[in-house]
Amino acid sequence: MTAGIVDTSITGMTGRVRRRVDELLADFLDARRPPVGDPDVAEGYRLLREFVVEGGKRVRPLLCYWGWRGAGGEEPHEDRAVVTGAALELYHAGLLIHDDVMDGSELRRGRPTIHRGLARAPRWPGAETFGRSAAILLGVLAQAWADELLADATTGDVRGRAARELFNRMRTEVVTGQYLDILAHTRADADVEQALMVIRYKTARYTVERPLQIGGALAGAPPALLEAYSRFGLPLGEAFQLRDDVLGVFGDPAVTGKPVLDDLREGKRTVLMAHAYARARGPERDLLRTWHGDPGLDERRAAELRRVIVDTGALDEVEELIALRAGQAIEALRDEAIAPEAARALAVLTERLTRRVR
Repeated sequence: MTAGIVDTSITGMTGRVRRRVDELLADFLDARRPPVGDPDVAEGYRLLREFVVEGGKRVRPLLCYWGWRGAGGEEPHEDRAVVTGAALELYHAGLLIHDDVMDGSELRRGRPTIHRGLARAPRWPGAETFGRSAAILLGVLAQAWADELLADATTGDVRGRAARELFNRMRTEVVTGQYLDILAHTRADADVEQALMVIRYKTARYTVERPLQIGGALAGAPPALLEAYSRFGLPLGEAFQLRDDVLGVFGDPAVTGKPVLDDLREGKRTVLMAHAYARARGPERDLLRTWHGDPGLDERRAAELRRVIVDTGALDEVEELIALRAGQAIEALRDEAIAPEAARALAVLTERLTRRVR
């Protein structure tokens, strides 16, 4: 079988799983109507449904599926993996809504964030406060509904309980990662290793390692396979977030769907910025300290910050680290515990996730 045929087959399966997840989420949310007749409550539900159904890369459901498939899951019996993947996506939607509130983000996926959309609906002086508070509630609701979906897929046997245990562990890890992230904003001396610690818990385990392992657990994966998924998932998860950090500063907003100034205005202590701070000297360091984290940062000053990031070699350093981590992930796929078909699919996903432009 040629590489082209392999890629076509994997792409077809990936597309089918993505469509099934989309349809399941749409049907699930359509069945959950507000228990009251207030039109403003209905608007909140509508915005939540739109946010979940009409956007997202579906990375976690796809990894859950291939983790399941790689552990011996067979296509006619994939419902359990698809439902669990949808639950992961719904939980993720809740996290994104809360993340946007904490960051004060204006756009997500090319449209207003949930809290901004809600703030525009009511017309009174406290609209922004309402938007943030209501968005927090909708994020909690999305996560509660994720629990409902997960219960449908993981109750009744030892495999389901194992998957549920990994899901619970994942939730603790990602909240811890988010906590570390906001702590970094209070620490002027946050360095590269601290920034890497944040992405290991906030992204690497949450986005790649645990979804793979959850899918594997649903199919009865032995410990050796779960360990192999970890050796693959952690470096790929780090590379994924490092690419996200680069796009957050150098990406095209028309493609990424997010303003390119947000990360700089917020003063995010990413690995990219940690390298820039470590390497900058004199006027360059003064520029970083003055404008990185300034809510009033404009495009002219942002261009100066980007120039510092490039001139210090921080961008090249992160690009090299992305390539290194992607290579480590590909190398981990040689583990004989991973089924060949799943290994090929995960190699394709590695390429797409680390070279993406959105």
